[in-house]
Amino acid sequence: MLALLGVAAITGLLLGLPVTKVISSINTGIGSTLSGTIMVLALGAMIGKLAEESGAAQKLVLVLSEKFGINNIQWAVLCTGLLAGIPLFYNAGFVVLIPLVYAISKTTRLPLLYVGLPMAASLSVTHGFLPPHPGPVALSGIFRADIGITLLYGLILAVPIAIIAGIFYARIVTRKSAVADAESKMEETKSIELPPASRSIMIILAPVLFIAIGTIGVYITEGRLKDIFVFFQEPTFALLFSLALTILLVRLPMEKAMLYCVEGVKSIAIIILIIAAGGAFKQILVDSRVATDIKMFTAGWELSPLFLAWAITALFRVALGSATVAALTASGIVLPFLTPGVPPELMVLSVGAGSLMCSHVNDTGFWMFKEYFGLTIRQTFQTWTVMESLISFLGLLGVLLLDQFV
Repeated sequence: MLALLGVAAITGLLLGLPVTKVISSINTGIGSTLSGTIMVLALGAMIGKLAEESGAAQKLVLVLSEKFGINNIQWAVLCTGLLAGIPLFYNAGFVVLIPLVYAISKTTRLPLLYVGLPMAASLSVTHGFLPPHPGPVALSGIFRADIGITLLYGLILAVPIAIIAGIFYARIVTRKSAVADAESKMEETKSIELPPASRSIMIILAPVLFIAIGTIGVYITEGRLKDIFVFFQEPTFALLFSLALTILLVRLPMEKAMLYCVEGVKSIAIIILIIAAGGAFKQILVDSRVATDIKMFTAGWELSPLFLAWAITALFRVALGSATVAALTASGIVLPFLTPGVPPELMVLSVGAGSLMCSHVNDTGFWMFKEYFGLTIRQTFQTWTVMESLISFLGLLGVLLLDQFV
C-alpha cells in the first residue's frame, strides 16, 4: 500500500503533473475506487467470517463427499471450493478448507495434491473471475461493468477452467511429482457441531442468488416491480440482504454475530487500503495520459484490446505478486482500450485472468501452497505456478471466445 502511494506520487511528478494535480488525482483515485467497492468488501468479509465460524463450509465438504463417493472425491472438493470461494477471500477459503483436504487425504489414502489442487484451483478462479471478490468488484466499478453480467460470464468461464486445472491437471501432476504424505501434515482439529446442509448452502450461495434474481428480474419486469429487483441486483444491497439472512441462519447471539462481523472486516482492512492505493496509482496514470500514449503506440497492432489488457496485467502480476494489486494497477493503463464494441464485463474478466498469471515467490499464495502441502520450491513451481498460469491462459481463451458471441 505504501509503495503504491509513493510510486503514484513520484510517477505523477516525473510525468510533469503539477503538485496540486498529483494530490487531487490521488484523492480522486482513492475516492472513486472505494465509492462502489468498500461496502461490498466489508459486507462480503462479514458473511465470509460468519460462514467460517458457523462451519457452513466444512458441512458442504462432508455432504458433497457423501454424495459423490470416494472415487469422485475430487469433484466434491472442486464443487465445495467453488461454493465456498464465492463469499470467502482466497486466503480465508484456503485456511478453512485445508484441514478437510488433509482429513480426506488421510481417510482415503489419496495423495494430498490429488485432493488439494481442485480446492486451490476453484478458489483461484472465484478470486479472479467472480464478484464479490475485491478484484472483480473494483474492476467492475473502474470499467463501469454490470456486476450481474460479469458474474454470469465469470461463471461460464470459472466452471470449465476449474475442472481442467483442478481435476485433469491434478491427475497428471500427481503421477509425476513426489507428494508429501498427508499424514505428516495432518493436525487434529476440534470437532464442532456443524449446521444442516440446507442452511450451509443457503449461507454460502445467498450473495449469488440475490444478485442473480435481481439481474434476471430487471430484464423481465417493468415499473415498480423492476425497481425492487434493482435493489437485489445492486451488490451492496444484495450483500446486505445476504448478511441479514446469514445472521438469522447461523442462529448466534447478536452480540457474538456482530463480533464475528467486526473480525471479518479487520481481516480485510489491508486489502481495502491496497485497493485504495491502487486506485490512486490508476488515476495518476489516467490523468498523466500515459494510458492514452500506450493506446496510440499500440493502435497499429492488430491485436484484440482484450488480449492487450490480459498481457499488460500479466506483466504487472509477475512484477508485483498480488493479483488484486496487479489488476488495479493495470486498469489505469488498459482503461482507454475500452472502446465502443468492447464489452466492459469481458474487460473485467480479461484483466482478472491476467492477474492470475505465473504466481511465484513474490506472491503470498505461493508460500501458503508450499507450506501447507509440504512441497519444495521446485515442486511448488511445478504445481502451483503451472496451475495458476494454466488458469490465466484458459481465462484469456474463454474471454476471446465469449467476445465472438456477445
